[in-house]
Amino acid sequence: MISRTSIYISSKWNIPFVRRNIRHCQGQLSKSRMVCVAESGTEFFQAAKLTVDRYVKNGMVVGLGSGAASGIAIQHLGKRLKDGSLRDIVGIPSSTFSATEAANAGVPLNNYEDGIQIDFAFNDANVMEEGSLMAVIGRRKLEGGESFVEEKMIAASADKFAFIVAEEQYTKEIYGSIPVVINCGNWLLTAEEIDDLFLGDAEVWRRPAFGNADPLGGDFPLVTTDGHHVLDVIFTSPILDLGEVAESITKVAGVVDHGIIHDIPCFAVIASKNQVKLVDKTSVIS
Repeated sequence: MISRTSIYISSKWNIPFVRRNIRHCQGQLSKSRMVCVAESGTEFFQAAKLTVDRYVKNGMVVGLGSGAASGIAIQHLGKRLKDGSLRDIVGIPSSTFSATEAANAGVPLNNYEDGIQIDFAFNDANVMEEGSLMAVIGRRKLEGGESFVEEKMIAASADKFAFIVAEEQYTKEIYGSIPVVINCGNWLLTAEEIDDLFLGDAEVWRRPAFGNADPLGGDFPLVTTDGHHVLDVIFTSPILDLGEVAESITKVAGVVDHGIIHDIPCFAVIASKNQVKLVDKTSVIS
């Protein structure tokens, strides 16, 4: 367990000392409510500020997400720690990005570990399905051999979990890629099996560490610190059932995890031009 009084800057993350400016879901929502909660000036700032001000309390262990909105929330969290309006906070970074932002903002950090009690966590989503609140993460560039798997573990460990998204990311139709982490051994067989699942609807590319991408990952395919590759399953038409896609990918031999969050209770803080909205998913009926 992480001590809430004995806090250190985690050595797990390589933190630089430079600031970097297929149909409807099988689980039906029993309740989904939307409430306008604030007027917004700078869209993400207002949504991120509300997330911290409303849900982070003294003495909490807080999971820190990755992305533009999460970065703003981390900065605001650090500001509140500095002015004394929050105290005794421990941040659990999900990536090199969030560890860097937190270190620069003065947020005390500790590593994620199995069984940790996380009171609240927030994260960005690349896209979120309206109504179901299923989301896709992991499309961002991964740094230092990391993967998005820890982001999912932190979300699943949190007592309460929020996505901070822009209004255009909260949509009825999900397009684009689904990242999939796979074992390196026999990776091509895994990729071919995934390709067969979605034949005609998606292309499967291995993600490169840098340089030009191609289906095989170019000359320098990405390898995570855990020794995994990352595939991008790029859908060429709307994904009709995100939950079904998640379940199908999970069953493929060699798959470690995927970027779909579909079975973790969450709510959304949605940044729009004139207001911030909360969409609260209270339960799922399987």
